[in-house]
Amino acid sequence: MVIALAQLMVVLDATIVNIALPSAQRALDMSDANRQWVITAYTLAFGGLLLLGGRIADLVGRKRTFVIGLIGFAAASAIGGAATTSAMLFGARALQGVFAAVLAPSALSLLTTTFTDPRERGKAFGIYGALAGSGSAIGFIVGGVLTEYLNWRWCLYVNIPIAVVAVIGAFALLHDRPGHADARLDVPGVILGCGGLVALVYGFSEAQPRGWTDPLVLALFALAVVLLAAFVWWQTRAATPLLPLHVIRERNRAGCFLTMMLAVIGMFGLFLFMTYYLQVILGYSPVKTGLAFLPLTAAIVVGSTQISARLLPHVGPRMLMVPGMLLASGGMVILTRMTVHSEYASEILPALLLMGLGMGLTFMPVFSTATAGVAPKDSGVTSATVNTSQQVGGSIGTALLNTIATSTSASWITAHLRDPAQRELIVREGIVHGYTVAIWVAAGVMLLAGLVAGVMVTAKAPKHGVPADRAVREPVG
Repeated sequence: MVIALAQLMVVLDATIVNIALPSAQRALDMSDANRQWVITAYTLAFGGLLLLGGRIADLVGRKRTFVIGLIGFAAASAIGGAATTSAMLFGARALQGVFAAVLAPSALSLLTTTFTDPRERGKAFGIYGALAGSGSAIGFIVGGVLTEYLNWRWCLYVNIPIAVVAVIGAFALLHDRPGHADARLDVPGVILGCGGLVALVYGFSEAQPRGWTDPLVLALFALAVVLLAAFVWWQTRAATPLLPLHVIRERNRAGCFLTMMLAVIGMFGLFLFMTYYLQVILGYSPVKTGLAFLPLTAAIVVGSTQISARLLPHVGPRMLMVPGMLLASGGMVILTRMTVHSEYASEILPALLLMGLGMGLTFMPVFSTATAGVAPKDSGVTSATVNTSQQVGGSIGTALLNTIATSTSASWITAHLRDPAQRELIVREGIVHGYTVAIWVAAGVMLLAGLVAGVMVTAKAPKHGVPADRAVREPVG
């Protein structure tokens, strides 16, 4: 629960400020062009520095980096909550991202090295997967309540009591092997790998407001390709690589990383469009919007802790991941039928429940399988790679699906706007049409995730396969 609490805080902060953003923008006099930096500063630092955070956890000890990450995250949250200027808030959000990049890999690697018995591991990863999958939805609920009944600053202050409880729990309950202090950090790998990830995440975040053909966006993508290619080349030659390539070369792990990235692309699309749809089209308040996501969160928890965690010791992970992605894709397809007059109970709720069950079935075996059979000295960087695939997927999903939705909406409105008296209705219908087209794409991406899981993840049920704490043997040469 201590580890899961820390993970919840990290995932929650990716979305909790979304609902508070209009209030923060007014309070700090932010321009429309700059307001996205409240989100982007966090995702950039978090996504870009994860590999470094994972390797630091391996070198200096996971418990130590876990506690440092918690304290730093709480301090950055306090600075952000007390922000008097937009620049101060952007800086605090970036600092949160830095400490999240230290905290998330150490949390997952502590879970990996603590729970090695297949049955106990299933329960632990069930809880972890539930919070990792539902944290974003919980962020909308908490963000809506805090914004409506207190103010936007509490969306940042709320992290402080969570961190205090987690730090006390860490000192009382967590145990860890000492780090490998004699090993050296791969500095060229840090510059190339983290630089490439920052360029990639920044490129996707800028593609949303600027468009995919903007010179800055194309330059960032080109820079990301060059840096990441150089990073892979360097990792084959470094004495102590930042990311040992055998971690991503192993078939099951590679399949889990790819499945996670594709699943999150679709999931972030859902959160983005449903938040706007419920508030702008159906006229829900921030609190009502947050509560509308509650069944999704409950379904993720049930799917992860009551279905996946109980079945994974007995069936191969893809027997959960493939049906999970099919369910989630089916939920998306139901959502493509929404209109400006849709009823929540009959048209939105069934889709959210299917999505939640599908995500719960998928996330738990992904986390468990991706981190199984990893040598303890590589558990931090492996955990960081899982988190990186999640973060990059979120960035791609937000930029790609938002671009599809806005461009489709604009062309539909232009084609149908003939009577000026009907303008408001046509615009609303056009916006919803854009959402449904983007959701069709998200449903297709979810199906692709299911296909990847079915083809690449061939691991057997944990109790029949390699014990979770035994390192995968690498072929000589």
